[in-house]
Amino acid sequence: MEKLKEKHIFGKAALRALLFPLIIEQILNSLMGTVDTIMVSNVGEAAMSAVSLVDSINILLIQAFGALAAGGCIVCSQYIGKKNEEAANKAAGQVLLVILVISAAIALICLVFNRGLLQLIFGSVEADVMEAGVIYFFYTALSFPFIALYNGGAAIYRAQGNARRPMLVSLASNFINVGGNALFIWGFRLGVTGVAVATLASRVFSAVAVLLLLHKEGQTICVNHYRRLRPDKYLIGKILAIGVPSGVENSMFQFGKLAIQSTVSTMGTSAIAAQAMTNIMETQNGVIAAGIGIGLMTVVGQCMGAGRKDEAAYYVRRLTLLAEIGIILNCLLVYALARPITRIGAMEPESAALCIHMMGWITLFKPLLWVLSFVPAYGMRAAGDVKFSMLVSTVSMWVCRVSLCVFLVKRFHFGPMAVWIGMFTDWGVRAVIFTCRYFSKKWMAHKVIS
Repeated sequence: MEKLKEKHIFGKAALRALLFPLIIEQILNSLMGTVDTIMVSNVGEAAMSAVSLVDSINILLIQAFGALAAGGCIVCSQYIGKKNEEAANKAAGQVLLVILVISAAIALICLVFNRGLLQLIFGSVEADVMEAGVIYFFYTALSFPFIALYNGGAAIYRAQGNARRPMLVSLASNFINVGGNALFIWGFRLGVTGVAVATLASRVFSAVAVLLLLHKEGQTICVNHYRRLRPDKYLIGKILAIGVPSGVENSMFQFGKLAIQSTVSTMGTSAIAAQAMTNIMETQNGVIAAGIGIGLMTVVGQCMGAGRKDEAAYYVRRLTLLAEIGIILNCLLVYALARPITRIGAMEPESAALCIHMMGWITLFKPLLWVLSFVPAYGMRAAGDVKFSMLVSTVSMWVCRVSLCVFLVKRFHFGPMAVWIGMFTDWGVRAVIFTCRYFSKKWMAHKVIS
């Protein structure tokens, strides 16, 4: 182990420089998302409903863009580990090109078939909700290429171990979004149009900022000839081979989430309110571990590119332990704040009590199960083991998280706690499978780049 420590690619300082900004970015995004939701709720019920419905589509698409960006991050990081900076730069250009073309095509489809898509997906909703949804979907569809380009640029920076610049861009973008909401909602009284324009403005800023930063000379990866970019079939194939399975996995997760939301919607107002607040707090108590998991992709990617498989395995163990410490502290902090948050949110006593009850069980089970079910998988994907992760995650989610939840609700008339019983079961199954996969070392057998 001492020999490994002398030679490892990421020392303590390099790990801190990578992980700390990622954790801060995750915390800021989560907090800003919560603030954004509270501000949007002031627009009115119809607008709030429209934003909620349309965002269920937007999140699905944005996660797909993020998966493509992650595929690019892995390819670039492996080339950097191999010390082939020329190939890393070429791959970075292809990441931006692919993600721009795909996101622009999706945006065009959403713009042309705006109302028809909303009617197809959500059926007949109230007229004022549909009109607000059409407006919000129009502006957010315009933003797809910009959020996709930001994700791609941020992934390229993380591939080279620089998470600070994407964090700063994300921080500024979030403030633009929240500030824009305040200006357009309360200043100009633009309602849902104001919410959408603020979102669009923040995403345009993110894309422009990250592309300008990538243009600067003197970086490990520099993309400064955007007009000269031409498709490279080999590199595009490598990026899609990683990104598409991850995108399918993320999409299935979102579809499952929608199925669960549909089940909860039948439980009554108190249960719906309790579940909504619990979801917000459960997202907050995993941000530290999630940031570490994202950083693990860069670390393992560079190790595998350098042909140092044992070191990749070492970092999976090390960062998984670090994520475990982070999630314990994170969960305890959020649980301590749960009661004050329900009071600030002016929740009814019944809803607040149910929310705190569910957060107690989450605080117990999440540190036991969540890290092993997610963090090592980040590292395995960075080694190219994406199809296995996609299969396990998809099957486990639908069988445990969705089907078990629906069964408990329909057969035994469980309340929203059924959602979390299904979730805990899903985490437990995945934790066992991914732990076995790690020790089998089969995840090391893949070859992302030649």
